[in-house]
Amino acid sequence: MLTCISPIDGSVFAERPAFSLEEATEATARARAAQPAWAARPLQERIDLVRAGVAAVGAMNDEVVPELARMMGRPVRYGGEFSGFDERATHMAGIAAEALADIQVGEDATFKRYIKRVPHGVVFVVAPWNYPYMTAINTVAPALIAGNTVVLKHATQTLLVGERLVRAFHSAGVPADVFQNVFLQHETTSALIAASAFDFVNFTGSVGGGKAMEQAAAGTFAGLGLELGGKDPGYVMDDADLDAAVDTLIDGAMFNSGQSCCGIERIYVHHSLFDAFVHKAVAVVKGYTLGNPLDPDTTLGPMAHPRFAEEVRAQTAEAVAAGATAHIETFAEDDGEAYLSPQILTNVTHDMRVMREESFGPVVGIMPVRSDDEAIALMNDSDFGLTASLWTRDPERAARVGDRVDTGTVFLNRADYLDPGLCWTGCKNTGRGGGLSVIGYHNLTRPKSYHLKKVTA
Repeated sequence: MLTCISPIDGSVFAERPAFSLEEATEATARARAAQPAWAARPLQERIDLVRAGVAAVGAMNDEVVPELARMMGRPVRYGGEFSGFDERATHMAGIAAEALADIQVGEDATFKRYIKRVPHGVVFVVAPWNYPYMTAINTVAPALIAGNTVVLKHATQTLLVGERLVRAFHSAGVPADVFQNVFLQHETTSALIAASAFDFVNFTGSVGGGKAMEQAAAGTFAGLGLELGGKDPGYVMDDADLDAAVDTLIDGAMFNSGQSCCGIERIYVHHSLFDAFVHKAVAVVKGYTLGNPLDPDTTLGPMAHPRFAEEVRAQTAEAVAAGATAHIETFAEDDGEAYLSPQILTNVTHDMRVMREESFGPVVGIMPVRSDDEAIALMNDSDFGLTASLWTRDPERAARVGDRVDTGTVFLNRADYLDPGLCWTGCKNTGRGGGLSVIGYHNLTRPKSYHLKKVTA
């Protein structure tokens, strides 16, 4: 039995029986059997059905928002994920015809040559709990549009999301076997991958989870898309718009209780702005309201599980013991469990875990720097590389700095946003592959070349 424990009060919110290996194998077999007919449908028909499925999810939003609060703790005041969910799916639908078009190589009286993009077959999407709708649609929408069938597995913490997604898409006309939700234990997941049940696996989650996916897929030659850990930096240069930098970077560090793949986890500020930046940042964080996410006045909800909060408390305590300064007093609502006070740390160094390991919680360390070279060296002193947020009034300077940062995305004067027109990708222990944009379609299809010799005699 898979059990979702609500972070609001520790009660059981939902339970579902896990599929047996036999049941899971039957589900993937149905997906494989349904795929040729789905791929044979006209592209525009698949696009229209996916758009209709997305709209059906939007119609559920009044139910989805409090349900997400109960499952993973995000405050209802933020309205859920449908805006980003819809933006990503709509963009991928809009570029599909061009992204999936044949690549014409040449034609003359003797030969016609072109490259088609053809679907892999069955795509397995393993989605995380922190943004369960948006992370899932990144792959679900383009995979279905490209002609793949999709098997979706969500994290136990957001147990009901997959059910809602498939129910919405089925109501819009997507066939039941084309898009399926499954409830799987880790062992069953690994067994299915090892048995070549899937042609492509997209996983968003921990580094350990990504390694398990790679190990399970070894020798199957299945494609893998992995978005794993992050320790995303912000760098505030001497000519930055200070107020905008504080507001955006601190929001990027604290929103969703810091539980964001591309959340800001460390900030480097030019020494001339350092004191002012910290002063303003502390004032912002002291203004947060920690509490029940179902209360519309709450701006910071509980972390999704007490064990996640425990790791953040441990990293923070270790840093303070090693000389870091904590600027935020413990909030009265901090219960030592899932409800965790936000924290800003200074006097931090890269010898501390809080500046090197993924925290995935509402804590951020801030360090002064004296030059771009120093900031670049610190930003690159990490095992991860998802995004980097640069703050300056000089775009050319930002581009020069960005070229030297080991990361998947470079932001200028913004942070913590996924633009569906750009490839969402990373480097180092953040993973491999890329989602969304035209590159997302390339990763969810394979090239098939046609070299056609004409009969001329």
